[in-house]
Amino acid sequence: MSGKACLIGFNHVAVEVGSVEEALEFFGSILDFELRGRAPGMAFIDAGDQFLAISEGRTQPPDEHRHIGLVVDDREALRRALAETDAEILPGRGLDFLDPWGNRWQVVEYRDIQFTKAPEVLRGMGLGHLKKTGEALGQLREKGLAE
Repeated sequence: MSGKACLIGFNHVAVEVGSVEEALEFFGSILDFELRGRAPGMAFIDAGDQFLAISEGRTQPPDEHRHIGLVVDDREALRRALAETDAEILPGRGLDFLDPWGNRWQVVEYRDIQFTKAPEVLRGMGLGHLKKTGEALGQLREKGLAE
């Protein structure tokens, strides 16, 4: 033990938008989610044991490099949904997009990365069927996080 706190994970990510109502409409058009709660000028989008906090008040220009890494069960379904919105899908081999307020999102699929949720959390989210690729499992095994 080093005496330092150990980074365990992230409880939530907070992003600024122009309007919470418009943001809920936008995210509701591209993602299946439940609203965890609301506060004045804020809303909380549930992600199992984590959440996305959206708040009114974005004033800065669009992000070029700073981004939020979003994990989904089906990246191509999200790409199709984004095509029906005014979001800007950025060029590249992955899926990066700017939401209507200039927040940059980098989307990865759950099966492809070492990020994992506890089986009971996945079941509670109705996603107990999700599996990891061999490469993702290998990354987890290297860290002693999978058998």
